[in-house]
Amino acid sequence: MPSVIVGRTGPFTGQSVVLGSAPLTFGRKGENGVVIVSPNASRLHAEIVAEDAGFVLYDRNSRNGTFVNDQRITRHVLRPNDCIQIGEETFLFEAQDAMETIMDLSLLDVPRMNASAAPDVLRVTITGGGPVGLAFALALETMLHGRVAITLYDGRWIKNGPTVVWKDETHGNVRRQQVVTIQSRQYLGLSDEVQSALFDADAYSEMWPVGPDSVDGRPPRNIRIAHLEDRLLELANKKAAIRLVPKRFDPSEHQNRLSQEHLLVICEGGRSRTREYYADRFGAADASIYSLDGEHLQDVVLGLRVKSKLPDPMSVLLTVSQNRFLLNSLRGEGFLNMRLTREEAHNVIGIDPVRHAFEECIAARPCVMSREEDNEFRCPTHGTLFLPALLRSSPLWKRIREGLKLFDVAEDDLSAITSFRLDMVQRPRFTAQLSRPTATSPGTYGFLLGDAANAIHFWPGRGLNSGLASALSLARSLSRAWQGGQLRDADFIRHEAAMSMLQYRHKSRAWNAMVTTDEQGVTRAIKDIIAHSMEQGPDTGSAQQPSDLDALLDRMRTIRERLASRLPGMPADEELRDHLAKLAPATLRTLQESGAWDTLIVGGEEADIDLFYQSDSPVYVPRPADPRSVAPAHVPQEAWFLNPHDARQAAEAS
Repeated sequence: MPSVIVGRTGPFTGQSVVLGSAPLTFGRKGENGVVIVSPNASRLHAEIVAEDAGFVLYDRNSRNGTFVNDQRITRHVLRPNDCIQIGEETFLFEAQDAMETIMDLSLLDVPRMNASAAPDVLRVTITGGGPVGLAFALALETMLHGRVAITLYDGRWIKNGPTVVWKDETHGNVRRQQVVTIQSRQYLGLSDEVQSALFDADAYSEMWPVGPDSVDGRPPRNIRIAHLEDRLLELANKKAAIRLVPKRFDPSEHQNRLSQEHLLVICEGGRSRTREYYADRFGAADASIYSLDGEHLQDVVLGLRVKSKLPDPMSVLLTVSQNRFLLNSLRGEGFLNMRLTREEAHNVIGIDPVRHAFEECIAARPCVMSREEDNEFRCPTHGTLFLPALLRSSPLWKRIREGLKLFDVAEDDLSAITSFRLDMVQRPRFTAQLSRPTATSPGTYGFLLGDAANAIHFWPGRGLNSGLASALSLARSLSRAWQGGQLRDADFIRHEAAMSMLQYRHKSRAWNAMVTTDEQGVTRAIKDIIAHSMEQGPDTGSAQQPSDLDALLDRMRTIRERLASRLPGMPADEELRDHLAKLAPATLRTLQESGAWDTLIVGGEEADIDLFYQSDSPVYVPRPADPRSVAPAHVPQEAWFLNPHDARQAAEAS
């Protein structure tokens, strides 16, 4: 059998990791191969490395030490049945039997198949197995069934017997309870198999009204990210053409294998290391377009996991009529997001109750702090407590409680706290040739999809939609282009155009969720307007000026009239007034000053990638040089317009 590490005590109990040529790391950081929950572990605590002597365990300068068979070590050559202790968790080393070797191919950096052995098979490596990476893999497998071989990497997975599953909270994967909104334009583009897997009766809700992005009058659907990820991964496990590798992709380790791949598709997220490795090919991102007065704007948002008692129509109206709080939920359960001022963002810190030291794990990593039996919010990875909740009289905690009151959330129904740092950049290109074809390699193209291509501020809710659209666009381009030969830049003109359109549309929408322009034409960050409202104090109104409560009610009436035909069950004036009257005057002032969602600017025609993939879309082909060639009489002699299939044949013949 192969050499493995088996969990003996702790959250990893009964699970195993096969050791191979790549190092296996242990520690509290979520990117480690084995995430240690114990607060006595360091972020990078220990590492097992394959050397000539065998598998060697190294302590990586940990604070509390690494032990083997109760002896503290700095370097130790592992032997059969060695017991490794890190914090309160223990692991057993089971050595390879020299008489029988079973190799785990997912851990070897070797070509999956010889190029000449299967010349008609498109070989694809995908980095990042979130919803976008999985959706792309499944779409491509459907469109090129029997003609594609896909390898998909993600360090947030683990092996569970013969299948690959997502790590859970005991392994440090604590961000999956968020709720996302998928527009019907995107979910109707998924295959019937995928739609059936995702949208069973209890898995989604339809709290938002139909809009310009609603196809056939079908509303957006709210779905929990954990359900989305689990169902997509279950489908991928069943596909023979998709090989799932539960480890983080390192491009420097895979150059040999990548040279035999046709595609490297990068879906790792906004901080993709693989994208940065190939930064010279994709070009430098431009932050200036999302800057004010020379400052690249960034929002810090506090994510509060809650259960709201309000009906959906009331929640929607309260959300879109101000810019301080955003509730995105599934039947009331989800995250209440709170946009922070600059000063508030500095107060989002934890404190280590043992060392009495401040930690920025909730702000910098970020981590999720869950409510425990003592009613404190603790980070399970770092053992820190959320400082503003410890100081119940702190300004930030008081404002958090006001946000809970706005959406009728009992304080006991606030179960966890995290944070998000949100900003955007403009990317110059999304497609690049990483290596040119040679006598022994096909040439490799690279693609950016999802947040690796377009990390979008989530307030207007288009990040996942943009990612799914980008995945479907690339799959459709490849299904048209792949004929078993070499790929060319021209094969991806439609996809690159679709990506540019998605970037322009969705980021322009998101930018208008970060800033606002007053009647004098001055543009300011919404977070700074919120901060200014706190300095001003509440407005109780006058004969000439309505109070903050009355101004909010007037705004909500206008929005209600616009939404009533698309979202029945809106609250009446008296119900709204009674609900808002429970809030502190300072909160009403902030909500009123923050402004409503700018639906006039962000509304209008949506980005529709179908425009680029209609079967009768004309393609320009230069007039043949031979003057004896005759074009159709009704077409000018300078050019012909052919359908894509004929255009490709004409180009290959010329």
